[in-house]
Formats: sequence, structure tokens, C-alpha cells
Amino acid sequence: MIASLGMYDHPAQGWANDAIWSAIAARLRARGIAAPVALDRTRSVEDSWHAPDLLLAQCCGYPLVADTSLDLRVVAVPHYDVPGCAPGRHVSYLLVRDVDDAKDLAAFRGRIAAINAPLSNTGANLFRDMLADVADAAPFFAAVVTTGSHRQSAFAIRAGAADIAAIDAVTYAALGRYEPEALTGLRTVAVTRSSPTLPFVTARATPMETVAALQAILSDVVRDPQLAAARAALFLSDIVPSGGHRYAALLGLARDAASRGYPELR
Repeated sequence: MIASLGMYDHPAQGWANDAIWSAIAARLRARGIAAPVALDRTRSVEDSWHAPDLLLAQCCGYPLVADTSLDLRVVAVPHYDVPGCAPGRHVSYLLVRDVDDAKDLAAFRGRIAAINAPLSNTGANLFRDMLADVADAAPFFAAVVTTGSHRQSAFAIRAGAADIAAIDAVTYAALGRYEPEALTGLRTVAVTRSSPTLPFVTARATPMETVAALQAILSDVVRDPQLAAARAALFLSDIVPSGGHRYAALLGLARDAASRGYPELR
């Protein structure tokens, strides 16, 4: 089986994810459940979501409900200690260059937007939800470029390759702490509504006994004092067992934007 914690894995956080996974894996093996020794960083997070032997990963909430090729089970929901985020929820910041004179989102009509991925909840779905209020049921941007990551979207704005992007609050906090130059010259022009944080998931075929063990172990490691430094490096304050029901609301946001005449971020 494979494990991946690649959604929030800035180079400065790699050691923390490794420590968290080592603790999880050791507890699984103590229960007689096979677990990989190390996290898989050889494949993309999207590829890991499609792996039939996925033991544990974090998945973006929107593809979880919008991508019918995924067959995943939600195990638990993390809480992050970052500004503006309630327990189990997060927001995105709409970032622009600080020298840009635009005062609000409507002023970016005809400009260039950057997204990390078309099915990203924080980078595209929440962004589209906000744009539906100002787009007047018409294409809003001159172009939308896909960068591959929130970090690269921030760099695209700084470089002038894009004018605006939605960056999730946890990534924003990581960049601010570990790579502040990535945010130099940028400012927030708006904040999206909140939505559920990225869930911990496993393959649908994972036995329910293993799912229950994962839930108990995640609750344990988030309270282990020996992992306090690793949790702090990841801004991780809690992990709560959960099902996938709360993520249906993300599909509802997309449908609501379509009903307002803005079915695609464009």
C-alpha cells in the first residue's frame, strides 16, 4: 500500500510529514496492519488518489465529489491553526500585486487569472463562486492560466504572468513562514467564503477495520507530545474522524455558480 501527505509538503515541512507518517505507520504495524515505511513522493498527489492500494493521503475536497473516477473514503478532517480559519474549515486569499491599483474583484475583468488546477477547491471552485457575483453571466478574464500549484500561482502574479489568483490559507501561512519572498509584493484584494479542509482519505477498498484503526491513530498522533514540533510545523491543531458528507456542499457551490450564469472559471 502507499501513503502520501503531499498536499501541504513545502520543503521546509517535509521532515514534519515524515515524522507524522512514521508515528502513524508504527502504530498501524503494532495493530498488525501493514504500512509503508516512507511516504511516496515519486508520484503526483492526483496519481496517489487513483491508486487502488492507497492507505492514506490528503485529497482536495472538490475533486473528491466532482471527479467520478475517484473511489475514495474520507477518514478524518484536519484543523489548522492559521488566521481566518475556523476548526475544520479554510478560506482562500485572492492575491494581486500590491502596486496594482484595482480596489476590488470587479476591477479585474479582462485581466489574467492563475489557478493551480481546474478541479482545485481553494484555487478554482471558491474563486468561481466569488466571480459569479460580478461576472454578469459572461466570461470575466482575458485568460486563465494553470500553474500546477498555489506556490507557482503566487510566483506567476509576481512575475506579471497573471494578475490574480486564489491561494488557500494553509499554503499562504506556509509561504509566509518558510518562503516569505514568495509573497513579497503581493496583497490580498478579497477573501473567499470558508469550506471544509482537505480530508484524510483512503481507497474505498480499504477494510473498515483499517479505516477505524486509522481514525483512532490520527486522533492519537495529533495529541502525542513528542510530535508537537511536527504538528506546529504543519499548522496542524487537531484531526477529527469524519465521513465524506460535508464535501457535498462544494459541489453545491459549483452548481450555484452555474445557476448564476458562470459555470466555468473563465
